[in-house]
Amino acid sequence: MVSSPEADALEKGVSLWEDAWRRLRKNRLALLGLGVLIFVLLLSLIGPLCSPYGYERQDTALGAAPPSSRHWLGTDMLGRDLLTRLLHGGRVSLGIGLSATLVSLCIGVIYGAISGFAGGHVDRVMMRLVDILYALPFTVFVIILMVFFGRNFIFLFIAIGAVEWLTTARIARGQTLSLRHREFVEAAILLGYSRTRIVLRHIIPNMLSPIIIYATLTVPRVMLLEAFLSFLGLGVQPPMSSWGLLIREGVETMEEFPWLLFFPGILFTLTLFALNALGDGLRDALDPRISKD
Repeated sequence: MVSSPEADALEKGVSLWEDAWRRLRKNRLALLGLGVLIFVLLLSLIGPLCSPYGYERQDTALGAAPPSSRHWLGTDMLGRDLLTRLLHGGRVSLGIGLSATLVSLCIGVIYGAISGFAGGHVDRVMMRLVDILYALPFTVFVIILMVFFGRNFIFLFIAIGAVEWLTTARIARGQTLSLRHREFVEAAILLGYSRTRIVLRHIIPNMLSPIIIYATLTVPRVMLLEAFLSFLGLGVQPPMSSWGLLIREGVETMEEFPWLLFFPGILFTLTLFALNALGDGLRDALDPRISKD
């Protein structure tokens, strides 16, 4: 009888994460997305350090110049090197995407786990609060936060994370409701463990798979929100740069200087594609029920 790799893995007792990595390696599109994402991250981190131009350095006499041997992607209206600003903008956009996602996960997972585990009136009150916050227009909510805290790069991702946690809370609550009556949770209750310990040590670790999947799909959505805020003038403020701000500036001059929109748009689209491809791959890898294997 010929044994299959899956049977051999089962006999050896492969863990969930090892099995997920095996599934992920079979997904070429997800691996391509992971490779592109790593490349963009390294380029954004190292690129500005190697550039001879600062992202704030202006050459008004040069103005908006097309790509050349001196400025590979051209310059903007103020004579600033577009490649340098694009790489520096990658730091900002990716930083906002990752940081805001982390903020939303920390708030949403804990909030949803507490709501689902408590149940009863506590659960109903907590989820009604989520429904009320869902009803608030996102733009108005961000404007209110910006008025109170000012237009600061740090507060920008806090403002976005303070909105994105609502969906995370619902996912965490649903997972908690499905876990609270499992044998290992009931055993922990019978042993007299505190509710805090049960939530932190037993509930949350067992919902990491869907949370990780949702996180990879949240990062591109947050980056799109940052781009939307930049279009409204509520995002990153000059002279700093982000991909959303560069696209907004490119749209304003796209007829005369198309490279100012083309290059930021291509890199932004490529990064979003990589994140979504990786998210879909992780979804298939971490959830065997929907895997094609």
